[in-house]
Amino acid sequence: MENKLVYTLTTDKPFDTVIDTIEKLVPEHQFRVLAKHDVRATLAEKGLERESLNIIEVCNASFAHKALQKDELVSLFMPCRITVYVRDGRTVVNLARPSIIAEMMPGAGLEKLAGEVEIVLKKIVDNAVK
Repeated sequence: MENKLVYTLTTDKPFDTVIDTIEKLVPEHQFRVLAKHDVRATLAEKGLERESLNIIEVCNASFAHKALQKDELVSLFMPCRITVYVRDGRTVVNLARPSIIAEMMPGAGLEKLAGEVEIVLKKIVDNAVK
């Protein structure tokens, strides 16, 4: 499923397998995992329960540098985020679409660059759920 804000895929692959696959694919596409947030564990520290949910922050230094040269405010939307969680026994993967940043910052000239980043990140997500 795709909408303006998020690119979403669902798979029967186990949650941990999808996470591991994303972490393996990211560097193969010249990106880097900057952080992985285990939301379930964080909430558990406060006595709150939920199913597994991870937020994976990824970045490509070259793309980031080019975007920041166009407008430093793009930093408000960096790094790119992929979320993985379990819903109804299936693993859901969401990509916050970089192209929406260009729409939110008209006149910054980010359209082409954001589109390029989105193509690469979609490939990673697509391959992670196959």
